[in-house]
Amino acid sequence: MILDLREFLKQQHRVSLKELATHFDAEPDAIRGMLGKWISKGKVRKMSLEANCGGSCCKCDPTLTELYEWVDKV
Repeated sequence: MILDLREFLKQQHRVSLKELATHFDAEPDAIRGMLGKWISKGKVRKMSLEANCGGSCCKCDPTLTELYEWVDKV
């Protein structure tokens, strides 16, 4: 599944944790664990957002605003 995650990220380039969990029918924490492997290898980075959705209400689902990006090093 970790290789499938890699291929999906390469194709999509940037994707939310919610999209990943839905696509792979897995819990967000399980996906985070697999993402950690690619992050440690420098292949994926978690996108840092200043505010969840542009506001400060904190009502957004955090899995929608937690974005991951495949890093293509040249």
